[in-house]
Amino acid sequence: MRARPSLGLQGFLFLSLIPFLEPGAGAAPKTREKTPAASASATPGAKPHPPADDTAQRVASKALQSMVTLSHFGREGKSDGIGTGFVVSTDGLIATSLHVIGEGRPITVTAPDGRKLEVMEVTAWDRRFDLALLRVRERNLPPLAIGDSDALKQGEDVIAIGNPMGYEASVVRGVLSARRPIEGVEMLQVAIPIEPGNSGGPLIDLEGRVQGVIALKSVMTANIGFAVPINGLKKLLARPSPVPIDRWLNMGALDPAEWEPLMGARWRQRVDRVVVEGPGDGFGGRALCLSRKAGALKPPYELAVTVKLDDEAGAAGLAFASDGGERHYGFYPTAGQLRLTRFDGADVTSWTILQTLTTEHYNKGEWNRIKVRVEPGRILCFVNGHQVFESADHAFAGDRAGLCKFRGTQAEFKDLVFGPEADAPATPLPDSLVTQLQEYLRSRDHAREGEVTQALLKAPSAGRRYLGERARQLEQDAVELRRLAQVAHARQVEASLKETLTAGEKEIDLVQAALLVAQLDDPDLQPESYRRHVDRMGRELLTEIPAGADDAAKLRALRHYFFEEQGFHGSRGEFHDRANSYLNNVIEHREGIPITLSLLFIEVGQRVGLAQLRAHPLPGHFMAAIKLADGTDHVIDVFEGGRELTHEEADLVVRQFSEGDVKSELLEPARKRDIIVRMVRNLATISRADGADNSTLRYLDLILALQPSAHIDRLERAKVRARSNDIPGAKEDLQWLLDHAPPGIVPDRIEELLKSL
Repeated sequence: MRARPSLGLQGFLFLSLIPFLEPGAGAAPKTREKTPAASASATPGAKPHPPADDTAQRVASKALQSMVTLSHFGREGKSDGIGTGFVVSTDGLIATSLHVIGEGRPITVTAPDGRKLEVMEVTAWDRRFDLALLRVRERNLPPLAIGDSDALKQGEDVIAIGNPMGYEASVVRGVLSARRPIEGVEMLQVAIPIEPGNSGGPLIDLEGRVQGVIALKSVMTANIGFAVPINGLKKLLARPSPVPIDRWLNMGALDPAEWEPLMGARWRQRVDRVVVEGPGDGFGGRALCLSRKAGALKPPYELAVTVKLDDEAGAAGLAFASDGGERHYGFYPTAGQLRLTRFDGADVTSWTILQTLTTEHYNKGEWNRIKVRVEPGRILCFVNGHQVFESADHAFAGDRAGLCKFRGTQAEFKDLVFGPEADAPATPLPDSLVTQLQEYLRSRDHAREGEVTQALLKAPSAGRRYLGERARQLEQDAVELRRLAQVAHARQVEASLKETLTAGEKEIDLVQAALLVAQLDDPDLQPESYRRHVDRMGRELLTEIPAGADDAAKLRALRHYFFEEQGFHGSRGEFHDRANSYLNNVIEHREGIPITLSLLFIEVGQRVGLAQLRAHPLPGHFMAAIKLADGTDHVIDVFEGGRELTHEEADLVVRQFSEGDVKSELLEPARKRDIIVRMVRNLATISRADGADNSTLRYLDLILALQPSAHIDRLERAKVRARSNDIPGAKEDLQWLLDHAPPGIVPDRIEELLKSL
C-alpha cells in the first residue's frame, strides 16, 4: 500500500507562502518599525534616483561610476544569479560577495555603460565571510575609497547601492542600526530594504567610503538588511591568492571517470569529499550523483557514506537500486529524522515513503555514517552502526548507486564505500576499560589521567568512539535539562501572569504584569524591587504638585518630571532591541519603545491622581491620552518626549507606521491584558526577525495562554513548531484552526498544510 508522501519541512515552508487568510482578514498587531530609509528603487531601464539630500546625492552619483553588475551561469548557460560589485583599485580589482560569482562558474561583469569586462582571475575569496575579489582586464576604472568599519557608529547614515531584482542600479539611504553576529560573523545591521541583486554592493558612508559589503536581507522584516564589515575585505586585499579564470572554471569539477551527476544541482569534488549545493532540477529539488566505480551492484551488497547537512531542514544521503534515471531508492536524513523512500518517477505522486524515524543515534549538525544493506528480499538501514529500518520492499529498478539530495540542501559526503560488506563491524571497547573510564569520570581525579590515557592506547579507535558517544550523550542531556528548566520557568511566569490578569480591570497591577513579561527572559529578575521603585517615583512627583492642582497642572508636572528630570526618552538607534520591551530595563536605562514608555508614564501619572490618563493603543505607535476638565481630549506621544497631539495629528503619525484607517478619536482605551499581549507580541516579532525560534515559541506560547482565540498567533506557532520538528504540536494548532474556523482563515489551505505534515 502506498503511503501518502510527507512533504515535511520543505512542504511546510512551500505552503507557508500560500495565503491562509482571506483578503482583509485581521492580522496580529504590528510593532512600530521606524524606517528612516528613503528608498529610490529603479525600474528596468530607468536611471537611478539618488537620495534627495545634497550630500547623499553627490556621494551616490560619484559612487555609481564605480559599480558593476555581475552574474554567474550554470552548466547549461542559464544565469544562476545576478548581483553587484564595486571597483576597489585602478588595476581592475572588483569586490563582491562570493555567492554572487558562484564557485567554479563562468562570470560576466558589466560596466555602468553596458560594456562587458573580461575577467582575468579570481584574486581572493573567503567562504566564511562570503567575500570575493576578482580582476578584470580593464584598467583605470574609478575605485571607491575603503573606510574603517570598526569606527562606524550606530545611528550613522549609510547608503546602499545595488541592482535589486536584476534591475539597474538603485540607491537607498538608511542608518546603521546595530551589529549582530550571524553564523559566527559580526554583521552590520542596517535599516535599509535589501533585495536579491543588492548582494555584493557597497554600503557607503556620507563621505563616500565603503563601510561594508551588502550580504543579505532579514527574512522577517522588509526594511532590515545586513552587510559584511569592510575590514573583513581588507584581509583579502592584504593576502591575495589569485586563480586564473580558466583554472577557476575547473576548480572542484567532478572526475567524470568516478561520478555521473543527474538532475542538476552543483556537485563539486574537494580533496577528501564531495560537496553539493543548490536545488536540483527534479521535483522537490531532487538530484543524484551516481558512482561509476560502483558499477553494477547485485544483491546482497552494502553501501555506506558519511554525510553532513548544512541545515537539518534539508535532505541528502544514499541513492541505490537506481536505473540511472528517475527510479531508485533513497536512505537519507531529513528534518532531523531518517527516511527510506522508493522513487518510481519524476514527482511526488510516484514516490513512496517506506519508513521515517526520529532516533537518538543520529547526531544533528554533525557527520553521520549511514549504510544500507540490500538483499534479494529486503533492505536494512543503519546510522552510526545502529540498525534503524528493515523493509521487505524490493522493487529494485536497477543496479547503480551513489548519492542523492533534495531541496536547496548543501551537504558534504565522504568515504563512500560499496561491496559485499561496506564497513567492518566496530570493535567494542573492552569491559575493563569501560569500567576504568566510568570510574575516572565519576572521580574526576586528574592524577589518574595518565593511567587512563595509557590504557586507551590499547584500543585507540574504540576509545575515541566511546568517549565521543558519551560526550554527545552528556551534551544532549545538558541541552534537554536546560530546555526543561526554561519550559518550567515559562509555565511559572505564565501561571503568575494569568493570576495577575484575572483580577478586575481596575485591580490589575499593570506594572507587576509587565515585569513578569521581562521575567520570562530573566529568571533572576525580582519584580517587587521595580514595583517599589515605580511607587517611589509617584511619591517623588507628588511632592512637586501643589495641593488642589487640577489634572492639567498634574499633567504638566508629570511631563516635566518624566522627561526633563528623569530623562526618559524613545530608543532610536536600538529600537528593535528586546531590552526596550522589558520594563525593568526601561526604568534603569530611561529608554524604551512607545508601549513601554507609555505604560510607565500612565502608571506614574495615576499614582498622583491622574485617574483619567489612559492607554491609547494606536496601531504601530502606542500613546497615552487624557480628557481634561474642560472637555478637551489630549493625545500624548510619550516616545516623542510627551508631545501633545490632537486626534487628527495622531492619525497622521499612525499612517507612517501602519496600514488601515483607524481613527484616534474613536479608539477605546486599551485593556491591561491587551497591553501585555501586545508587549509579548513585540518580542515575538523581534525574535522572528532574529531567526530565534526557541524564544519566538516561548512568546507565542504566552500569547496563546493569555488569548487562546488569537488565531494569527496560533498559525504562526504552527509554523514555528513545524520548523522545530514538533510535528504533533504543529498539527494540534492547525487542527484548532479547523475546529474553531476563526474569521478570515481559509480552511482549505489549513487542511492542505495539515495533510502535508
